Amino acid sequence: MAAGPRPDQSPERQGQGCPVTGPEFAAATVVMALGSVLQGSIGFGLALFAAPLLALIDTHLAPGPLLVANVVLTGLMARREWHQVRVGDLGWSLGGRVIGIALAVGIMAGLSTHGLELFFGGTVLVGVLITALGLSFKLNPGTLVGAGLVSGIMGTATAIGGPPMAIVYQRESGPSFRGTLSAYFTIGAVLSALGLYWGGRFGLPDLVSGLLLCPGVLAGYLASHRFIGHVDRKGVRPAVLTVSAISAIVLIVT
Repeated sequence: MAAGPRPDQSPERQGQGCPVTGPEFAAATVVMALGSVLQGSIGFGLALFAAPLLALIDTHLAPGPLLVANVVLTGLMARREWHQVRVGDLGWSLGGRVIGIALAVGIMAGLSTHGLELFFGGTVLVGVLITALGLSFKLNPGTLVGAGLVSGIMGTATAIGGPPMAIVYQRESGPSFRGTLSAYFTIGAVLSALGLYWGGRFGLPDLVSGLLLCPGVLAGYLASHRFIGHVDRKGVRPAVLTVSAISAIVLIVT
């Protein structure tokens, strides 16, 4: 099934290989670099930080292009800490993600352009709330499937699939946290992009835009090596949540 132009694309942008302008690209590169430093250091946070900001820069930069860039970052992180990946957990969490992807694609198919914007902003706020509450769940197959399902819905709609998974793994050591979540995000982002393609909301312009976000990702990833073990997840959380919440609210009310 061909993706075709997205329903929310303006006619002048349909068929363009690069739907972002130079200034937009520069701003997006800075956002991606900062978000990649964050995720490369603590294991998650790129999408939660970047998705609402990218949507403010240009609504076409999320979720599809951000998913593409996320695959690059998390793939590098998974390779760096592969020896710490809890491989046995991935089947459960990814199984839940597939269900969540199907639900997200179905929900998005029934929404208007304005409805999609509200859904995007609302989902970002849900991610902020989940992270802010600091909930704790025991790590087991049931919680992995549940977290994967919620992550699949959120990750497909907004590219923000981290908060549910971070809750389940928050008691793990830093290397295990970063490695396992990175492996999950890499595969999960590919699955979400395929789901969006199947639903007609991911095409060549999204792929090109995603690749254009990668220089910022690579710069942030390389810089993150200096901060591993020196950045406290709880310490940076308030700032990230504040930026994300404000951006999401602006998206909803404008």
